[in-house]
Amino acid sequence: MAGSSTKPFVGNEVTLDMKYLLVGLGNIGPEYANTRHNIGFMVLDYLAKKNEATFDTGRHSFVTEIKTKGRSFTLVKPTTYMNLSGKAVSHWLNILKIPANQMLVITDDLALPFGKLRMRAKGSAGGHNGLKHIEETLGSNEYPRLRFGVDAQFAKGRQVDYVLSPFTADEQVELSLLIEKAADMSISFGTIGLERTMNFYNTK
Repeated sequence: MAGSSTKPFVGNEVTLDMKYLLVGLGNIGPEYANTRHNIGFMVLDYLAKKNEATFDTGRHSFVTEIKTKGRSFTLVKPTTYMNLSGKAVSHWLNILKIPANQMLVITDDLALPFGKLRMRAKGSAGGHNGLKHIEETLGSNEYPRLRFGVDAQFAKGRQVDYVLSPFTADEQVELSLLIEKAADMSISFGTIGLERTMNFYNTK
């Protein structure tokens, strides 16, 4: 099902507690595709493809909608670049008229080993510019996020180069399955809830 920046996102076909926003963080442009910092985009691309959905250009974002297991998920990839991710988040929360606790932000995380997935109800930005801007825009860090570990194998002062570089050949062997797991966790967030999803997946 193809998304749109208009009607599918303002209709009343689903009730408030059945609508969810999935925000995948990343940077637009071919030079950033498949880099560690774009793992949020990759997870949403997987979900869209799996559900035969197509991203359209919306305000501050590429956007589409999927429906599964009785829930409606709006998938948003901000086009503002990482440092202004909060613009897209604020806009779509307002359009959907849902609270921040029905939004899941999918992001790379240097503090976790490669492939470790952790869902949290809230937390600090931890130096991540995308999360930092979302926190500043919302005035709170109390919004769910799915942290995708990308490790921190870089020399001092090379953090930016590291997150903007592609995954290694060894990492790419596991990457597709990890993206699939992250996508499953994202849908689980909307279907069985945050607490049950954390209890089930965070211990694995």
